[in-house]
Amino acid sequence: MMSIINKLKRSQPYRIDIHHHILPPFYVAALESIGITTAYGVPFPDWSPEETIGVLDKNRIATAITSIPMLGVYYKDSSFARDLVRRCNEYSAQLMRDYPGRFGAFASLPLPDMDDALRELEYAIDTLKLDGVVLMSNVGGHYPGDQAYDELFAEFNRKKMVVYIHPNNPPDAGIPEYLKIPLDTALDTTRAVISLLYAGFLERYPDVRIILSHTGGIVPYLARRIVLGRYEEANQTAYDKGMYDFTLRNRDPEEGIEILKRLYYDTLSPAGNDAFRTLQELVDPSHILLATDYPMLPKKFTAIKIAAVRRYKGFDDKKVAAIERENALELFPRFKEV
Repeated sequence: MMSIINKLKRSQPYRIDIHHHILPPFYVAALESIGITTAYGVPFPDWSPEETIGVLDKNRIATAITSIPMLGVYYKDSSFARDLVRRCNEYSAQLMRDYPGRFGAFASLPLPDMDDALRELEYAIDTLKLDGVVLMSNVGGHYPGDQAYDELFAEFNRKKMVVYIHPNNPPDAGIPEYLKIPLDTALDTTRAVISLLYAGFLERYPDVRIILSHTGGIVPYLARRIVLGRYEEANQTAYDKGMYDFTLRNRDPEEGIEILKRLYYDTLSPAGNDAFRTLQELVDPSHILLATDYPMLPKKFTAIKIAAVRRYKGFDDKKVAAIERENALELFPRFKEV
């Protein structure tokens, strides 16, 4: 009887997609008003809730945890950022009300203004009841391990929040476009992780559950080099500036590896299924989460990204089931009844 019930359940949408974007028309218009018409060189695609529901149903995705793909609000004055972020978060909350169970949401924050960010965090989580926060890998060249983020991470830790780190364009100037496109998302996510590790935030705030985009960039491949990255002169400078510096405090590299194992990694692989092999060397499958990047990737890629996880021989049926749903429920238990 139980196997029949499980089959019936699986005939309905059941997957949870944690890397799923929304593009409200007012958001796209606001970015266009300040000259931003693309994300990572790709024009903003058409988007609507109705079409998204069709994509979810076709791919048996029960719930999409949404985020804004690239906060161009960083490039304008603070009032512009504050107002647009508030509209985006309220829109996300309305989407959750209009389509119960089909959408969760990561709140956006109007960084780099920390006071505004803390106020918006309280409103988005305590009033709107959004499911977590999305942080860009850098904001104007400032990475999340910057000491300016300390108060924010302390609040994340107090609230035991899920924080999703999504790559932004790196601050490096003069890099040819053809070199940037295949590498930037992976590199900037990796830089963000290094900044958090070396600043000690991943130790000091252990109740923050962090999800990394794109299988963690190249973190799994470089994990041991990252935890051994003790460039003493640079680290001493950071330490003198008040950083709680992992590389000066911890001498056993295995401590650093264990910290990286605590992070969560999505399946949006920048290197095909080869990346899954490297990821499995670092983390338990319970810390891997399904991702599609719709609509920044066209709708046909949603099925392709799901099939890639199922096709990988290193994931048996039990691991696939966990990646597609059960692991996400550990972070977002309110969707257990969906």
